[in-house]
Amino acid sequence: MTVKNTADSWGTIAKSFHWVIALLILGQLVLGNIAEGYRLSPTKLDLFVWHKSIGVTVLLLVILRALWRLNNPPPAPPDGIPAWEATAARIGHALLYLLMFAVPLTGWWVSDTTRIPFKAFWLVPMPDLIETNRDMSDLAADVHGVLTKLLLLVVVIHVVAALRHHFFLHNRILTRMLPWRGESR
Repeated sequence: MTVKNTADSWGTIAKSFHWVIALLILGQLVLGNIAEGYRLSPTKLDLFVWHKSIGVTVLLLVILRALWRLNNPPPAPPDGIPAWEATAARIGHALLYLLMFAVPLTGWWVSDTTRIPFKAFWLVPMPDLIETNRDMSDLAADVHGVLTKLLLLVVVIHVVAALRHHFFLHNRILTRMLPWRGESR
C-alpha cells in the first residue's frame, strides 16, 4: 500500500481523509439532530459544543484533503467507464467538496450571528467573524439546514454509485478506496 495515489488506486493518505471525514460527517448528522431535539439545558449546550467542534475539525480536514488532492491526482477511472459517467463522477466529487466546505462554514455563520461564545472542544476560542444578528442567524440556520440536506443527498448518491460499481459493474471503484485494500487486490 502506498502513501500517495497511483494511477490505479487511492493512497493511504487519501483513504484516511476519505473515511475519517465520512465518519465525522455521519456523526455530525446524528449529533446535530439529537442536539436540535433536546430541550434547552446544559446537555443541549454541550451537544452543540461537540457539534461545532467537530464541524471545525471537518472544515480543517477538508482543507487539508483538498490541498493533498491538488498534489495527488485521483486514480484514473477503470477501463470501460463511459465519458458521461466519468463527467458525472467529477461533478459529484466537486459538489461533495463544495458542500464539505459550505456546511461547516454556514454552521460557523449560525454560531457567529447568535454569538453564543464558543471554544472548540472547550479549549480553542473561535474568532468572531460576523456581528450578532437574530434575523441573519435565522437565515444562516435555514441555509445550513438546506446545505446539510443537500450534502446528505449527494453522499447517498455517492454511496449508491460506489455500490453499483461494486455489485453490478464489478469494477474496482469501491475496493480501491477501502482502507484495508491495497493496490494489488
